Amino acid sequence: MSEKQTFEHIVYYTEGNNLVIERKFKAPRAAVFKAYSDSALIEAWWGPEGWKTKNTSFEFKQNGVWHYCMTCTDENQGDFFGQESWGLAVYKKMVAPEVILYTDAFSDKDGNVAPDMPEMQISVFFKEESQQTLLEIKSAFASEEALMQVLEMGVVQGMESQFCRLDELFANGL
Repeated sequence: MSEKQTFEHIVYYTEGNNLVIERKFKAPRAAVFKAYSDSALIEAWWGPEGWKTKNTSFEFKQNGVWHYCMTCTDENQGDFFGQESWGLAVYKKMVAPEVILYTDAFSDKDGNVAPDMPEMQISVFFKEESQQTLLEIKSAFASEEALMQVLEMGVVQGMESQFCRLDELFANGL
């Protein structure tokens, strides 16, 4: 296990080929779970600041598919402006409001998984702590090299940015 590190509001560490990210939210566990399980809500916060997510498919059920596109809408992000990033998730298990298990992969607009990009097995745990929710996300990769590729792409910074967007939804009454 690597030493726990902090980036803004996120605590993260690695265990072999696994990345663990923890983040607290000032919101009830049911609300945080709903933000992950409702198509319109996840579109409102998923992706880093300056990016907009559009779901082309969102079937929140066992073996259901979530196919989405994140598009950079912020001209200040230079070469990223206008760039699209497609993702494909397949839900494996969900127990409201405790856990969501799914696979996540980079894809193209037709839902074909990108062969040169890492695929992840994601476990999201929603834990009550006083008047807050501790979100624990475990991402399992095929290898430590695949994990390092995603870390170098800025996954921790991107997660913190999108979680700030989720904080805004909670502040506005979600």
